[in-house]
Amino acid sequence: MNIEPTPRRCRIVLIAPPAASGDELATLLDDALSGGDVASVLLPAYEADEALFQTLAEIAVPIIQNAGVAAIIVGSTQIAGRVKADGLHIEGPAADIAANVTRFSPKMIVGTGNIKNRHTALEIGEAQPDYVLFGKIGADNKPEAHPRNIDLADWWASMVEIPCIIQAGNTLDSIPDAVATGAEFIALGSAVFDGADPAGAVREANRLLDEHAPKFEE
Repeated sequence: MNIEPTPRRCRIVLIAPPAASGDELATLLDDALSGGDVASVLLPAYEADEALFQTLAEIAVPIIQNAGVAAIIVGSTQIAGRVKADGLHIEGPAADIAANVTRFSPKMIVGTGNIKNRHTALEIGEAQPDYVLFGKIGADNKPEAHPRNIDLADWWASMVEIPCIIQAGNTLDSIPDAVATGAEFIALGSAVFDGADPAGAVREANRLLDEHAPKFEE
């Protein structure tokens, strides 16, 4: 478990990678989480069916939680409950988000993402999720953060109290521009897991955050 003090600046949200087996996912997560401060890990199903996704989640969630990190299941309320995850990431209409917030909060973290414009963001904000993610999970396929995500995060962080996560690009070089928005969290997926050294990537990401991310007020 990481016992360093919680940084007073933007923190990392890891997007777990696709994995063919629980052993593969466990190895990748163990490695990445040994690299330094991480706030939470989002676990998407990708192409896995429900049975495989639950198996992967049953293996991954204890690894994440034992590292002192929040485990958030993407897209399945049932699996989130079965594996005793810390949170749930649900995308869709504002009414669906509101219903899940009412049902699961504050027992679980409830967040959402894949928001493409300010109007939708404000509608979803009225549902009071615990966070909003500006970006689409699995879409970090370019070196830089998407300009729309930067614009939305910059606007949101300057005027809304609900924390936001900005999706980075598939390289760590995208971190400085992304965190200049003032977002509370930065989502890293490919930038950490596509290389041979996830732990080293998390260490370097934290170094870049220390150097470039604005400090939050106490």
